[in-house]
Amino acid sequence: MLYYRDWSTAFRCFLWFLAGFSLVAALVVFQKVTSFDRTIIEGVQSMETPALTAFAKALSLVGSSRLAIGISLLAMCLLYFLLKHRLELLLFLWVGIGSQVLNTVMKLLFHRERPNINRIIEEVGYSFPSGHSMAAFSLYGALAYLLWRHMRVRNERIVLIVLVVFMTAGIGWSRIYLGVHYPSDVIGGYLASGAWLMLSIGCFEAFRNSRIERVKK
Repeated sequence: MLYYRDWSTAFRCFLWFLAGFSLVAALVVFQKVTSFDRTIIEGVQSMETPALTAFAKALSLVGSSRLAIGISLLAMCLLYFLLKHRLELLLFLWVGIGSQVLNTVMKLLFHRERPNINRIIEEVGYSFPSGHSMAAFSLYGALAYLLWRHMRVRNERIVLIVLVVFMTAGIGWSRIYLGVHYPSDVIGGYLASGAWLMLSIGCFEAFRNSRIERVKK
């Protein structure tokens, strides 16, 4: 029997992210986050200025599908042609495509309407979980994991993590500021994508380790 203490860090994180998403999803379904969502939205949107609106729109664009695809293609070319890491390329593709499919399925499942408090921009489709948040967490999380493994300088790793946290958190904030998502949508998106990313990394590491063991034999 494989006990919890024997699981890899990635699989342990997967369980925690999954538990967190399950809790948020239950609160959304039973409408227990209304007060929380409204309070956060009002606080975020109370800072509205033309400059901040332009900044939020720019961050939201960074998390859009078109730009995410462009960044993904660039990363794939880097992994395949420059670094020759073809197995890592498969992980990157798996995480990105899987995240998009999961988001589409969950939005249809939860069927949550978007907030209608102060819409600065218009968006179509359902609200929970946030697609921008899921895409950002998957894309930048996978890039951070793949780059971290090849960085040996501590300061480089610190800069990498700061950039990833800023981009991911900033994109989530922009969706709340622009009035197209509830805070619980963003949190749920992070947790769902985190679970998928950790599960994918756990399977990737298990597969890679098994290959190494076979080569040694």
